[in-house]
Amino acid sequence: MKYCAFLRGVNVKGTNMKMADVCQVFKDSGMKDVVSILASGNIVFSSDKNADELKIILEKAMSEHFSYEAFLFIKSQLETEKFWNSIPFEKNDDLHIYGFVGMAGVENVLMEEFEKAAQTENEKAEIINDMFYWQVPKGNTLDSTFGKVLGKKSLKDQMTSRNVNTFEKILKKMT
Repeated sequence: MKYCAFLRGVNVKGTNMKMADVCQVFKDSGMKDVVSILASGNIVFSSDKNADELKIILEKAMSEHFSYEAFLFIKSQLETEKFWNSIPFEKNDDLHIYGFVGMAGVENVLMEEFEKAAQTENEKAEIINDMFYWQVPKGNTLDSTFGKVLGKKSLKDQMTSRNVNTFEKILKKMT
């Protein structure tokens, strides 16, 4: 089965790693057809194991190899396609659209946080098929009230986000 591993916190805040090295850790852990997409920690691969088993195996291997506490989220090709096909916002050159991959139920935590945060003009959030989507004007991602909430330590092991353009690149590699 084809999967994508979405790594949390890669190549930001001092956690730097080459994607070629990450791919090698995946190969050494028994994964097949391993390829990286961008430098933000998106690894497409094949395995006969289920996502829960893969998460345990790959987090342990990544943590040991890179000496950091690895957090990654495994999604099948079908789940990734479902995510892509459910994007609720229209593409717009002035806006970023992000999707959040994470633990079951994190979408509700994110929506609660979003609703408490002050929003800028054209900033929106929706949950579709248990997935949280966020639209924010370009240039406001890190400065927005909600963007600052995303850096909370309490959320770091629960989710990671990607621009929807990244999901498009991932799906192209999966098919």
